[in-house]
Amino acid sequence: MEKLKEKKEREKEQHFLVRILPGILLCIVVMLLGIFGAELLGFLMIQMGMLSPESQTPVSGIFVAIIIGIILRNTFRLSNSFFYGISFSMKYVLRAGIILLGLRLSLLEALKLGAIGIPLIVACISAGLFITLYLTNKMKQSMRLGTLIATGTGICGVTAIMATSPVIKAKEDEISYAVANITIFGLTGMVLYPFLANFMFAADPIKAGLFLGTAIHDTAQVTGAALIYDQFFQTQEVVEIATVTKLTRNLFIIAIIPFVSYLFFKSSDRRGHENGNMEKALPKWYTFIPLFVIGFLILSFVRTIGDLTMENNGAAFGLISSNTWEGLYTNLSSFGTTYLLGMAMAGVGLSTNFKMFKGIGIKPFYIGFAAAIAVGAVSFVLIFLFGGLITV
Repeated sequence: MEKLKEKKEREKEQHFLVRILPGILLCIVVMLLGIFGAELLGFLMIQMGMLSPESQTPVSGIFVAIIIGIILRNTFRLSNSFFYGISFSMKYVLRAGIILLGLRLSLLEALKLGAIGIPLIVACISAGLFITLYLTNKMKQSMRLGTLIATGTGICGVTAIMATSPVIKAKEDEISYAVANITIFGLTGMVLYPFLANFMFAADPIKAGLFLGTAIHDTAQVTGAALIYDQFFQTQEVVEIATVTKLTRNLFIIAIIPFVSYLFFKSSDRRGHENGNMEKALPKWYTFIPLFVIGFLILSFVRTIGDLTMENNGAAFGLISSNTWEGLYTNLSSFGTTYLLGMAMAGVGLSTNFKMFKGIGIKPFYIGFAAAIAVGAVSFVLIFLFGGLITV
């Protein structure tokens, strides 16, 4: 009897692997094509004189993977056998990638911005969140979609959207729409904001870096904008300031995802009461904190403690040499952000069918545009007023 049960369990596992394998392999192929495509675009930009020969590509492999996935999904009719693995990549591979992302974010880096820089970042995040949610409510749009756009605008673009979606049980069309929204406005900012930053803060690279790091949505887009700024205006310091600012902003994913999820469910609960539906109670507070965010937080603390002990003792945790420690967290975090998140975003592209946008309409794009402008305006005003107090 026991052997029969074990046999059934093995058959069940094998059946599960067979079901998800085609989709996972397709996501891997699209992800690798995205990485290659981003490098190729970077090479072409160098050949055209838009970047210096030693520059890295400002184009995100994740973005290219999403585009390739969208093209494949809307050009060819994919077999249903692919969608099990695509769904697996979007859910579980994504979560593993977000956990490893924690190794990129040291609290010591955030402290470089000092007592003024961190409140400035918090103000920009808050502007993105509340303006987006306010407009969503006023324009009577889906609160799920509005919540996804809010987190993407306020924190770290596509990664924040994908991290929030399972907590609020977002639908695939809402996820795809939010990703398209953030990608379009983030890329627009990546191209335009380096020149705007130079016009507004030409004499101060710290202010320019702060602006790029707080006003642009996605980490890769911030890096791209900073590289473009350096290429045109020969200010390497802007790249470091923008990167530190954006990574500090990313740390707030720990608090913002539970917070916006609470706001979403509270709004849904209130609407249910107004409509006479008293059955749906507000979920317990701990359900707003997904396990992968806790994993992200743990690895971020591990990175912070490792860096701190390395600075004090010359070895991380008193055991690991500086070169080994740097290689360890760099390789693990790069694997998570490049390959795991790349697979997940390839899945986003492959699951994005343009037909699903018909029922949503154009209004959420107006919301995303207004939120992007608001974040940029708040960033400019605060940096203009207080940016001179920040030293890095």
